[in-house]
Amino acid sequence: MPAKSKSQQQAAGVALAAKKGEKKVGDLKGPSKSMYQSMSKKELHDMASTPTKDKPDKVAEVKPDRPIDISSGEDVAVDKDVDKDA
Repeated sequence: MPAKSKSQQQAAGVALAAKKGEKKVGDLKGPSKSMYQSMSKKELHDMASTPTKDKPDKVAEVKPDRPIDISSGEDVAVDKDVDKDA
C-alpha cells in the first residue's frame, strides 16, 4: 500500500529501519512506533518506497461530525431528546 503523504512515507522508513535492526526500537515514537508494531517488513518497504513527488506533507485526519455505523458506513441518527429513564 503506497504512502498517502511525505510524513507517512518517512515514518514507514524509520519503522522499517527498526525492523531491520538498523535503528533501536526504543527510539521509535508516534506513528513509526505503531507502524513497527502492526506492519510487516514487506508492508513497511512498500510504504517507505513510495515516491514523494506530488504528495502532501501531511494528510489531515477526517473526523465525522456525526457518528457512523462502521458495519454499514451509514450515519447513525442521535436523538438527544430521548428520555433515558423511560
